[in-house]
Amino acid sequence: MESPRDTPLFCNEDFRSTMHKLLPWIYACLALSFSACAQPQAQDDAGRRTFGVLYTAWIKPETEGATVRIRLTRHPEWVDWMRFRAEAEKYSGFEGSGTIEEKDGRILWTPPQEDAWIQYRVKLSRQRSDGTYDRYVTKDWALFRADDLVPRVHSSMEDGTRSESKLRVHLPDGWSIVTPYKQYESGRYAIDDPDRLLDQPAGWMLAGRIGTRRDTIGGTRVTVAAPLKQGVHRLDMLAFLRWTLPTLQQIFPEFPDRLLIVGAGKPMWRGALSGPASLYLHADRPMISENATSTLVHELVHVAMRARGGPRADWIVEGLAEYYSLEVLRRSDAISSKRFKAAHTDLARWGKKAPELEVEQSKGPVTARAVGVMREIDADIRAASDGKRSLDDVVRELARDDKAITRERFEALVEQMKR
Repeated sequence: MESPRDTPLFCNEDFRSTMHKLLPWIYACLALSFSACAQPQAQDDAGRRTFGVLYTAWIKPETEGATVRIRLTRHPEWVDWMRFRAEAEKYSGFEGSGTIEEKDGRILWTPPQEDAWIQYRVKLSRQRSDGTYDRYVTKDWALFRADDLVPRVHSSMEDGTRSESKLRVHLPDGWSIVTPYKQYESGRYAIDDPDRLLDQPAGWMLAGRIGTRRDTIGGTRVTVAAPLKQGVHRLDMLAFLRWTLPTLQQIFPEFPDRLLIVGAGKPMWRGALSGPASLYLHADRPMISENATSTLVHELVHVAMRARGGPRADWIVEGLAEYYSLEVLRRSDAISSKRFKAAHTDLARWGKKAPELEVEQSKGPVTARAVGVMREIDADIRAASDGKRSLDDVVRELARDDKAITRERFEALVEQMKR
């Protein structure tokens, strides 16, 4: 008796004839399938096609700068050209594949369809008129904004495409680095800005021989870092944030899930400045000043809102940041109600020195006067809505997108919350 294994599979003439006719179609379908697998069309969460960008930076303390290379790692044919706004005193030595043209402080790069890259040098240190630095590179550390690594760029690409960008940083021996970005196992960082089609590095970075402390506060992974022996009280700052950050997160539910705070002492600028998911604070700045305001919380509000003022609307952005710095301290019981009221009284007195609000840059008396305006607006919204809404609802709306804040937009939202 024959076993099933010994029985011929194709023993029927009609079946063999049918298979012979179908084979060309089967081969064609297989070829199309293999072709689709060989050339995948990468897409983002919105279904748009993505091309790959890898930014590579070599930090070079001896030049107070870095060498940066931009490589289109996937589908360079989707990018027609990139135009960089490259100041000659900051960026130099452009070279790469394809064609590179320089004109009127602009670098026009037309990448080839294969092996597309452009490379240049950038000076990272920047000295201010008062002799201090707001970016600084030494033989032991470098504190700068990632924005400086890549000039402002305008690009032309195929419709319906956007970038998937990564950053890789090469450091001198013995150095480490902190950034506001998520890091892959490969050591590269994910650069993702939903508001831009071409993702570029942004936010504060610190590299070198540094001290770092980390904690997770209310769903946000917080990193506080500074060069060694610079007088930055990292653990004190984390303790202060454990007390105040949860209150800020209640006001701004979409607060970043990663926060980097960097600082240093002399010869750095004795101020503070925010960036995407990050901020810089000088070592000498107190967490709460004698007038009960907080530079640190002020900059955290900027981080939460990601706000930029339109023409002559900077008083709105700065007024909101200072108003909420006091509100966060009061609501978290970091300061008493008595001290909170005294702080507003002092600001109102200082604000009388500002003849107008609509100036190009809000600071000092202008910001102090703006705080009083914000307090009045909050009271008006609460009264008109029977306590159902407040200025909190306005700032949450402003924080939802990257649109510039104008007086017209701000006033429209205020009126909306009164209804």
